[in-house]
Amino acid sequence: MRACSEAVPLYPVYALLFADTGLSTAQVSSLFAIWSVVAFAAEVPSGALADAWSRKRLYALGELVTAAGFLTWLLWPSYAGFALGFVLWGLGGSLSSGSLEALVYDELDQADLYARLIGRANTIAILAMLGATLIAAPAWSVGGYALVGGLSVAFKLAGAGLALRLPETRAATDDEDEPSYWTLLRGGVREAVGNRRIGLAVLVAALVPGFTALDEYLPLLSADKGASIAQVPLLYAVTALAMAAGSALAARSFPLPAALTIAAAAVAAGALIPHLTGMLVVSVAFGLLEYSIIRAETRLQDTITGPARSTVLSVAGFGGEVFAVLLYAAFAVDLPLATLFALCALPLLATAVIARR
Repeated sequence: MRACSEAVPLYPVYALLFADTGLSTAQVSSLFAIWSVVAFAAEVPSGALADAWSRKRLYALGELVTAAGFLTWLLWPSYAGFALGFVLWGLGGSLSSGSLEALVYDELDQADLYARLIGRANTIAILAMLGATLIAAPAWSVGGYALVGGLSVAFKLAGAGLALRLPETRAATDDEDEPSYWTLLRGGVREAVGNRRIGLAVLVAALVPGFTALDEYLPLLSADKGASIAQVPLLYAVTALAMAAGSALAARSFPLPAALTIAAAAVAAGALIPHLTGMLVVSVAFGLLEYSIIRAETRLQDTITGPARSTVLSVAGFGGEVFAVLLYAAFAVDLPLATLFALCALPLLATAVIARR
């Protein structure tokens, strides 16, 4: 659920591509379901593949597979083509998930340096997402979906090329005694769910990113508070900048439970303030959530002791996706949107309690 997966010009407009092709709302929803199912199914197995093979190569492969998905949309603009593109995107995202974080942690072998580097990288990713969003409109005006999609494919190809230039000590050692894929898969899952200390760290590292699913509802919440259509993107940009700031400050050792507690209070207060000032408070909550994501991930990295680091991280990623889906389902309840947002403070406080343990 990181911003870097969305930092392509196609992301803000691909739903318009589907609509212009004639797809119904039900068909678009089914495409999202296909995307989610593939991502869920491939998350943990791909993590074990990163442990058994090469993390940087698997990340690069994930970028290439995602690029192939975008290219499929351009060459085959139909329901079947979009479905295949989502299969490839879901698979590519799973191949990339956890592999880069595990690679960086093993190469640095310093928790503080890891948090600082990943925090800065995520800040750049969020700003790149904003940049891609700004590029999308003029690119579409000049070259339509072909140019927007072509740029997106190029971005992913560039990401694959850069990933292959990263150092990887593990890949340089060809040891025949290395554990097999199935051994690493079983060992990683067992470590994630069988060890109480690691299990709690996995749970927190899964729950905190899941709360960022709330950003899907920020435009609706802004509109409820009286924002015009022109103001909604500006308010979303403020939230994105707050998230970038949270990432940039991830190396600071502010207690994770305290950050989550303040975020819970900010979510509830910002949602219930009946004017646009409340959106600024909600933005503070998202900045704290972004900070907490990196701190929770760093804490999990520190607790992992076995060789299946990517597998354990993928278990947390799988849990985060499941929790996000549960949040989406909760927002189907017939209550005011501000109330639903405020109620999310309760599980966020519960996550703070777990993090304190």
